[in-house]
Amino acid sequence: MPNKLDLTFELHDKQSEAFFSEANEILYGGAAGGGKSHLMRIAAIHWCCEIAGLQVYLFRRISEDLYKNHMEGAGGFHTLLGDWIGKGFCNYNASKNVITFWNGSKIWLSHCQHEKDKFKYQGAEIHVLMIDELTHFTESIYRYLRGRLRMGSLKVPQKYKGIFPRIFCGSNPSGVGHSWVKATFVDNSPYKDIKQMEKIEGGMRRQYIPALLTDNPTLDYEEYSGNLQGLGSPDLVKAMLQGDWNIVSGGALDDLWRSDVHILPRFRIPFSWRLDRTFDWGSSTPFSVGWWAEANGEEAVLENGSTFCPPKGTLIRIAEWYGSEKVGTNKGLGLTAKEIARGILEMEAQLFKLGWIEGKVFAGAADNQISNVIEKNADTIAKKMEDEKVTWLKSNKSAGSRVVGLDLLRSRMKSAIDGEGAAIYFMNNCLATIATLPIMSRDPNNPEDVMKGADDHAYDEIRYRVLHGNVRSATKINIKQVI
Repeated sequence: MPNKLDLTFELHDKQSEAFFSEANEILYGGAAGGGKSHLMRIAAIHWCCEIAGLQVYLFRRISEDLYKNHMEGAGGFHTLLGDWIGKGFCNYNASKNVITFWNGSKIWLSHCQHEKDKFKYQGAEIHVLMIDELTHFTESIYRYLRGRLRMGSLKVPQKYKGIFPRIFCGSNPSGVGHSWVKATFVDNSPYKDIKQMEKIEGGMRRQYIPALLTDNPTLDYEEYSGNLQGLGSPDLVKAMLQGDWNIVSGGALDDLWRSDVHILPRFRIPFSWRLDRTFDWGSSTPFSVGWWAEANGEEAVLENGSTFCPPKGTLIRIAEWYGSEKVGTNKGLGLTAKEIARGILEMEAQLFKLGWIEGKVFAGAADNQISNVIEKNADTIAKKMEDEKVTWLKSNKSAGSRVVGLDLLRSRMKSAIDGEGAAIYFMNNCLATIATLPIMSRDPNNPEDVMKGADDHAYDEIRYRVLHGNVRSATKINIKQVI
């Protein structure tokens, strides 16, 4: 090591707690202003200096954000390492986006904008994986990059044994990955607890360390919080100031979602209301089945004896089956088409037995990919389900249907608030919908659509239903529409 290299950096208490943690899979942050990015840069520099040959990969989803957030400014790498570069202790290669230290350690400034970009790192040996704004990433990208984590033949000092390789992430609530990040880290274990994960979950020691603006003494709280107040949305302000993972703002539906309006207690569906179901296919990823009642003007009687008489054509999601071990992980159950079909019939039998519904459940819209022919002479998913007496109608996948579907859903949600026109409601047993629908993010490339790749399976299936429209008055179904 060069004789005059100063490794003295200042961290505030919460940053120090994260830096010295014995966990090796860490999420740090929550609120804005907690010093997430600065801590990542300091940790990366410190570990590279102490461990010769260390390979640190620092990710942001977009390359422009990576440079602006980590290279420029008073606390960026250019400033932090300026004297060192001048003295030959390290250098920055702009064409390769890599900082190389005298001892062979490197900080790779990386991005993964598109899902396919993750494969660029297939051969990488990552010793330290750092992801800034983790909720901007899909779970599949995270899991893939975590799979590149290994030490190989690299030797580490005794004080670092057992905590390398390691993952260090920072993030605020919201974004395409909000649900899975919340489920993976925030809901995984109580604050400060370090939880040993099973091999199927990476086998690391996982920890969530929340940080607030008040934990960062280097920022002027009044000035910074005042700037956040200027965001306008009370929910967004609360999320940024308090790191509240139960509140997301700026999404596709959160400005309309009201739990006190859109969530209903369970009640027996009148015989004259029309029943149907919708379906979004998934095996490795979750599938989603939704059961719907379409109101026709007849009153329904609630458990407390009061009556509920929504406008004709109003949709009520009365039950669902979400094919995932845990909402937010975007992991499916791996069931076959026949197993799902049998499960659907069992669910309907149970709904009848308990008296929640009576009458026929009609075939509703399903993901059109279930009718795709994968292998010559092999039955499609739709045919396998039909063999079990479960049939579907084709969903509307015409040009612009995604945008129209979101607009129709928003219109129905607003109708529920205003009390005018055909609305949409969700019974309180539809837990996956209640967990995922309010936090759907808009597509940054098309704000009129929902971000693809999120935990959007229930949303897609709900969209199929609202696009299908009101069908209570139909006397027959065009057989050509049946998959």
